[in-house]
Amino acid sequence: MGVDTTGDATPARVLPAGPRQQYITWIALALMTTSSVASLRSSPSMAVYGLACVFLYVVPAIVFLLPTSLVSAELASGWSGGVYRWVAEGISDKAGFLAVWCQFAMTIFYYPTLLAYVASTFAYVIDPSLASNGLYTAIIIVTLFWTGVFVSSRGMKAVAGLSSAGLILGTLIPGVLLIVMGVVFLGQGNPSAAPMEASALLPAWTGIASLVLIVNNFLSYSGMEMNAVHVSSLRRPAFEFPRAMFVAMGLVLAIFILPAIAISWVVPADKLSLTAGVMQAFDTFFAHFGFGWATPILALMLIAASLGGMLTWLAGPSKGLLMIGRKDGFLPPVLQKLNKHGIQQNILVAQGVVTTLIALLYAFIPEVSSAYWILSVITTQVYLVVYLLLFVAAMRLRRSQPDHPRGYRAPVLPLLCWVGLLSSVAAFFIGFVPPSQFGGGNVVVYVLIVGGGFGIVGLGAPLLILALRKPSWKQDVTVDPLTAMKEA
Repeated sequence: MGVDTTGDATPARVLPAGPRQQYITWIALALMTTSSVASLRSSPSMAVYGLACVFLYVVPAIVFLLPTSLVSAELASGWSGGVYRWVAEGISDKAGFLAVWCQFAMTIFYYPTLLAYVASTFAYVIDPSLASNGLYTAIIIVTLFWTGVFVSSRGMKAVAGLSSAGLILGTLIPGVLLIVMGVVFLGQGNPSAAPMEASALLPAWTGIASLVLIVNNFLSYSGMEMNAVHVSSLRRPAFEFPRAMFVAMGLVLAIFILPAIAISWVVPADKLSLTAGVMQAFDTFFAHFGFGWATPILALMLIAASLGGMLTWLAGPSKGLLMIGRKDGFLPPVLQKLNKHGIQQNILVAQGVVTTLIALLYAFIPEVSSAYWILSVITTQVYLVVYLLLFVAAMRLRRSQPDHPRGYRAPVLPLLCWVGLLSSVAAFFIGFVPPSQFGGGNVVVYVLIVGGGFGIVGLGAPLLILALRKPSWKQDVTVDPLTAMKEA
């Protein structure tokens, strides 16, 4: 509540109270970030390579995760509003729109892959044979996504609580359990299914297709900057956001590397499923130790973590798209509307329609793992555009606004940006090369699918929106949307 005391003769005027600010702690934000980035979902695809998974995770961490985290920490501590504000300030408003669009659009492909993993995991609760059933997978994807839309529409506080709880219950605890059981398994004298010699630290070279494995791990680390859009929900953002980022970095690396190695100890590479590999490992470990009854419990815990991560992704990019849609008129009015909780429900619903259509791919592509991999690659290609723009914007802002207040300054920022920029460019072009495990699939078809998906969603859609944009789409951002909605 505010009081106007600018004149003695004029009675004090009570200003209308806006919606109460909902703060979250930096620990909650760190867990939200970790939840949106790290999971056990990607462990099977790297467990195939045994000890070499350390190399395949560490290299992208050095050339991509580290630059992204440090650069995002500086940008977020100086400019609120997330990737759109950073790129708009550093390059242009249209470039900012392209960045936030790609951040939002990549989730169209991300959700089906995430929920396909959930479907395969849930199959171990009801019937493990369903893990490779495309129709079953499609039904689960559609059902869970729309449930997530409903939960997200209830407000930010609910999302923060559920995503943090999901991370602890379904990622940290199962990850530690997987590692402990793996160590005990080897300690009992059981042989490892993967070579553990020092020579196994480097992956076998099969030509340029081998590089695709490293590129795919770029996507594993994407999202470190995504929750910067919530920096205004921290009490001391300049101090707390960088701290949250560094804690999240450590957790992400541990969650990715250690469980993947543990899986490689017990499940042979030629029998690993890209979607059900985690449950294959738990099923084998529990059978070995006589805890077969625990398999369904672990499956439900893993599902909780994945759904928590999905909620975080639903809340972040769509909120960033809404902010610029209102401020600069990049979205038609129907997509700018909020529900009574202040959530961009219409954007979520529109996204859900497209996600549902893509999810049907699992029903028509016989091999679930093939659909999973192709959608993962398209997701990477679309999201890499965000990072290309982000690194360029960060360098330009350091030069053009050197005195702008920043709560955190990344060391050797130009070097970090060039490393991240060149890595992202290389990753983008290598992404069009079919991986070695793609088998005998048609290379031309593979390139057309990946290029078509990127072209339509990553470039075609935002260019169409810019072409159709009307001045009337721009809203008065000085008017609080919740207050205006209540007065309407």
